[in-house]
Amino acid sequence: MAGHPRPTVRRRRLGSELKRLREAADVTMDQAAERIGGDKSKISRQENGRQSVSKLEIEALLILYGVDDPRLQTALTTMSRESRRKSWWTQYSGILPALFQERLSVESDAARMFVFQPLLVPGLLQTREYAEEVIRSAGTSASEEEIESFLSVRMNRQEIFRKENPPQYVCLLDEAVLRRVIGSPGMMAAQLQRLIELNKPPRLSIQIVPFGQGWHAGLDGPFAIYSYPDPMDLDVVNLDYLDGALYLEEDGPVDQYRLAFDQLRSSALPSRQSMELIARVAKNLST
Repeated sequence: MAGHPRPTVRRRRLGSELKRLREAADVTMDQAAERIGGDKSKISRQENGRQSVSKLEIEALLILYGVDDPRLQTALTTMSRESRRKSWWTQYSGILPALFQERLSVESDAARMFVFQPLLVPGLLQTREYAEEVIRSAGTSASEEEIESFLSVRMNRQEIFRKENPPQYVCLLDEAVLRRVIGSPGMMAAQLQRLIELNKPPRLSIQIVPFGQGWHAGLDGPFAIYSYPDPMDLDVVNLDYLDGALYLEEDGPVDQYRLAFDQLRSSALPSRQSMELIARVAKNLST
């Protein structure tokens, strides 16, 4: 049965802010709907991020809500425009699951990304050879053409670090990621060398949580925290599981994962020692 499209991060953030402003102005959904010539259900869909909001609608609502901050007005109208813009991955929509397209949306707008991965090198840091081995080993029935498309998507994702204003990216890896040989030893050594090349704190930081740490806050599995710029400073936590993903936006759960990340980072090796460990493992693989 057809339903409304999944809300993108842009639309969720825009809708959440419009709802906050409406409630702060003590305006009902019916009053807001009347202002834009719609109905209550339209306002509900817009505030839930399931329907786009036009520039004219935003301008009318902001007048109703008494919003006169030019910075906020510009941010909201820009977000509205961006929410309707086709993204680079649209050309792959025929093969990419909706949940993964949502991941790309979450990722593409983030100002900061804090990632913990205990199993594999994250996609944003993978070499093409490592990525191909992971994709082929996933046991899918994808054709060669589809595998090539998956690889193109993964490599295109990495362009995010070459934007004019790239996001801050802090990645914590369990030492097991270094020790688990994906593909040939030479391929794995090249991947580890790539991590060393990419590490440029504080913009892009990679740290290792060593085996000697024993128990740590990430033993329940991988997670990522995405933060967005002001004035709508919304954080989103991504949790992956076997056949899907979960996104958390409520303050309580997000705060718990922020604390877990802080604890993990305090138990990780400093950047220099992390690079030394990665270099030693890569050297052993090359000999």
